[in-house]
Amino acid sequence: MCRVIAIANQKGGVGKTTTTSNLGIGLAKQGKKVLLIDADAQGSLTASLGYTEPDAIEITLASVMGSLIKDEEVEPMEGILHHEEGIDLMPGNIELSGLEVSLVNVMSRERIMQEYISMVRDYYDYILIDCMPSLGMITINAFACADSILIPVQAAYLPVKGLQQLIKTIGKVKRQINPKLEIEGILLTMVDSRTNYARDISAMLKEAYGSRVKIFTNIIPISVRAAEISAEGVSIYKHDPKGKVASAYNSLTEEVLANEQ
Repeated sequence: MCRVIAIANQKGGVGKTTTTSNLGIGLAKQGKKVLLIDADAQGSLTASLGYTEPDAIEITLASVMGSLIKDEEVEPMEGILHHEEGIDLMPGNIELSGLEVSLVNVMSRERIMQEYISMVRDYYDYILIDCMPSLGMITINAFACADSILIPVQAAYLPVKGLQQLIKTIGKVKRQINPKLEIEGILLTMVDSRTNYARDISAMLKEAYGSRVKIFTNIIPISVRAAEISAEGVSIYKHDPKGKVASAYNSLTEEVLANEQ
């Protein structure tokens, strides 16, 4: 049984891409077959895994979804890249912006990505989708085919406040499009645990959402080493294996695996 997890937050800079790649590689290290999908027009996930020119890649999520819209034949594994750390990647690039606009006039427009996922689902244990920082049509597509949504939130007042809109949207998609959709959990990222401020935010999060939504026990600490990895094209496990961030993502991986039970 493959689990599809969308990693989403309509606010940028909260650690979505870092979480997608490190959780994905963490799951692969545990022997799982993992596909990462870059559903962000900025192509940050693709670039952070070492494919430095996402816009030059010919077959991407946008081109595959475009073919499905036109009812063209698509090979399930077409365009999938294999990363040295044991995961597969369906790259994303700027073409997703154009696709987002053209989806408006497409029949069953929120289910195009679902059509793609159903073709590759049997090959993997986990599919993680790195969503763009907006609640547009591509993100709704990701929600429509996901089993659950993992929400990274920066340990700061405004990002935590902005969660209401996201949780509302998830509820709406669950009611209208995808009844099996759940929230995998809220993950606090970029936490400076030396400050009272981070502890206050954590308490505020638990008070506001703890009764309705799982909040991961593990938090991702703020770290210069973690900021460096996107330029290196490798995960935190390769860049700084003994550091606190690698250890935090290891624990997060175990927590996600435990959610399976």
